[in-house]
Amino acid sequence: MVYNKNSLINALIEKGVKIPNPSSVEIGEGVNVNLISSEDVTIHSGCKLFGNKTLIMSGVTLGSRSPVTIKNCQLGRDVELRGGYFEGSTFLDSAIMGDGAEVREGCLLEEKANGAHTVGLKQTILFPFVTLGSIINFCDILMAGGTSRTNHSEVGSSYIHFNYTPNQDKATASLVGDVAYGVMLNQPPIFLGGQGGIVGPSRIGYGTVIAAGVIYRGDCPQGHRLLMGKELQKEDMDFYPGL
Repeated sequence: MVYNKNSLINALIEKGVKIPNPSSVEIGEGVNVNLISSEDVTIHSGCKLFGNKTLIMSGVTLGSRSPVTIKNCQLGRDVELRGGYFEGSTFLDSAIMGDGAEVREGCLLEEKANGAHTVGLKQTILFPFVTLGSIINFCDILMAGGTSRTNHSEVGSSYIHFNYTPNQDKATASLVGDVAYGVMLNQPPIFLGGQGGIVGPSRIGYGTVIAAGVIYRGDCPQGHRLLMGKELQKEDMDFYPGL
């Protein structure tokens, strides 16, 4: 059987999906058009959809700033993915990701979690309202905290979660907040200042503020602290691979 991509695009248009420039859009053969809502969904120029697990609910907008590629993602109501690559991840209602995002497998962005431009995620869980700035690498980490879009946990721009070890593995996941209290949406927000980072594995409690420019090495599970960092090591040290 000859695969005709136009048949899938036409099927989406006929059911009510807005595709302003159909000739620029690619819909993979495995995509089930029955899993794409007909209600107020917009797919802009250059977007590509793949995977039989792709689900798009009402009010979704894809590619408003640059092309979006989606592979086996689930998008809740009113999700907006403005540009980038998204694979094997779930975005609950009103989650937003800015231009230039790379969201790889195993991510969950809960309701109204959002990121600005050029954010990289993998095996990342963001609880509701968590906000990421721009130019961020935030893989292998869970972040919670906050009660609303006006009282939320935030990560400043140019932030890194250091999750890769000299042993060439990624065994250093971190908890910023937690699940047991975070799901109640009644905890103080956590603030990670920009131009900084956390060296995993790390546990950071609710109400913690890490000052901008700090690479934090350690834990603060009790929370409610302003962390200014520690004095840097002044001497070179011996390094023994594998230890």
